[in-house]
Amino acid sequence: MRAAVMASVVPPVTQGLCEAVERATTVRPVVVDGRSALPIELDVDEPLQVGADRILNTLAAAQLFHRDTIVVDFGTATTFDCITAEGRFLGGVIMPGIRTASDALIRGTAKLPATELTPPAHTIGRRTDEAIRAGVLLGTADAVDGVVRRIKAEWPNKQTPQVIATGGLAALVAPLVREIESVHPDLTLTGLRFAATALGLKW
Repeated sequence: MRAAVMASVVPPVTQGLCEAVERATTVRPVVVDGRSALPIELDVDEPLQVGADRILNTLAAAQLFHRDTIVVDFGTATTFDCITAEGRFLGGVIMPGIRTASDALIRGTAKLPATELTPPAHTIGRRTDEAIRAGVLLGTADAVDGVVRRIKAEWPNKQTPQVIATGGLAALVAPLVREIESVHPDLTLTGLRFAATALGLKW
């Protein structure tokens, strides 16, 4: 192996993985972060604080679509990241992820049971687990619709950005969200590939 590239939002894990790869291959991985020379501009107040996942998602969107885009990533957090057609990262919104919200609800409320997150058949739950699923999933879906509408209202060039989804829970939630136009489950990995190319890595 001649080159390796990686990204992580957990610094201790990043360090450990870099050391493991280097021990196994003698190749020191290139770590993507806010300092990386990529073909997008981080037009925010604290570019070094932007998570690598957000950078990679918007890099992939910019390279794939060349149009104004809102990327909604359904992971531990649900993030909304804004990239222009010219590759300018505008910032975004971060809210609790679906499982994060569900776990906090169950931990903080003695009588609520752990519940499998599957789409509810109805909004009005006839059992406690149905009520939790409706609250978490439909509540998240409506929150996403609302946040996207607010972002569109503030979009700087008055264009209407497309809205795409990614992340481990995107396939579960996206069908419940009116504003989402398409799902791209591997967007972060696609961004990592674009980053490797931009950084001149040879495989």
